[in-house]
Amino acid sequence: MTSTLQQQIQQFYDASSGLWEQIWGEHMHHGYYGAAGNERKERRQAQIDLIEELLKWGEVREAEQILDVGCGIGGSSLYLAEKFGAIATGITLSPVQANRATERATAAGINANFQVADALNMPFPDQSFDLVWSLESGEHMPDKTKFLQECYRVLKPGGLFLMATWCHRPAQPPHSPLSQDEQKHLAEIYRVYCLPQVISLPEYEAIAHQLNFQNVRTADWSTAVAPFWDIVIDSAFTPAALLGLLFSGWTTIQAALSLGLMQRGYQQGLIKFGLLCGTR
Repeated sequence: MTSTLQQQIQQFYDASSGLWEQIWGEHMHHGYYGAAGNERKERRQAQIDLIEELLKWGEVREAEQILDVGCGIGGSSLYLAEKFGAIATGITLSPVQANRATERATAAGINANFQVADALNMPFPDQSFDLVWSLESGEHMPDKTKFLQECYRVLKPGGLFLMATWCHRPAQPPHSPLSQDEQKHLAEIYRVYCLPQVISLPEYEAIAHQLNFQNVRTADWSTAVAPFWDIVIDSAFTPAALLGLLFSGWTTIQAALSLGLMQRGYQQGLIKFGLLCGTR
């Protein structure tokens, strides 16, 4: 990962993670609102439901050594470690996030450790984990093939890779190419959220097969998670959130002001929430 991009991502999450935790809690990802996206539920419960639905979809019944790639402040890592009685390891580019995740693990007495590391060059031996979990971090990776390759490398034989990530709509035949307006919309999302680019779910699936993942499956959960952005927008303009934004810096303010980019992206069918799983 280029140092400039690394620095942008690090600074973005160093600046915004405290405010996110204050307003939203420990889970820094979408919520799940039913397959049709019409279930009304408390926002944090929706985020927990997303984890549970992903585990159900991936047919995850047990795990001993878990790697959370792009762990945030440890929300998923701690949840999974406690659920399975496992040892969880989380990596992030943000020292602020790694430190906060460590604090939360210690306070909860959960067996988890966190460190600053690059997902494209992970500091772990081959075949170290039986579950590699990536919840909304793939979009930050400049080299999607290298990212999946590293996840495959650290996976034990028979282990499972389970990913959910932002994608754009399929744009290869028989689908139409991305229009200029769509490319412009994506470019704005990339700029605001420190993303190099996103790719389509069929492209991820092709990479997984190329890397020799077995039992590869994909799913599009865009409808199930799209209501998340309506709720985030509502919560971003409460007095507590507005006060926090004033002290969190321009990058965080800019991201808050641009929440509608993701909302409209889902409405227009441009942004997709893609799932992929495969075994080694």
